[in-house]
Amino acid sequence: MSLNDYEVSLLEKVIEHGWHATHVFDPDGNDPLFSYSTGFTKTLGMPEFIIIGLSKDLMHNMLWQIFHQLKAGAVPKDGMRWQGLLEGFDCISKKADHPDLFKEYTVSANWFWKHQGRDGHPEVFQMVWPGAQQGLFPWEEGCDSYVISQQPPLWSES
Repeated sequence: MSLNDYEVSLLEKVIEHGWHATHVFDPDGNDPLFSYSTGFTKTLGMPEFIIIGLSKDLMHNMLWQIFHQLKAGAVPKDGMRWQGLLEGFDCISKKADHPDLFKEYTVSANWFWKHQGRDGHPEVFQMVWPGAQQGLFPWEEGCDSYVISQQPPLWSES
């Protein structure tokens, strides 16, 4: 099977850096709607991560920080607090299980997983950030509506 230029570039970046970041932009070409990792599964034996609603550079930096923390021994869990991703704030990882996760959100990570000859889908966590004003997460009472609107939940809400 022949690979397209994007797939070749993705594979090269995983080999060179240990992972690849995919940034998905809105139709107007402004800031990305979301960014996610591809290659954490192969390089680290860890889940992939997706971040929604921040600037491309910030989300890319956060993914790098996640990569380094995983490499240093962090083991992601649902509801786990992460430090060092956003200055002055913790973030929380949520296990993603949205029905469209692999069709609409983490398409390249799923392609990479299958390209490695694996069945099923890779495990994915959504890294959720709090609002800068109140420090509240989308599921907390009083959280700013902007923070909620920027981070659609890809996890099961109970």
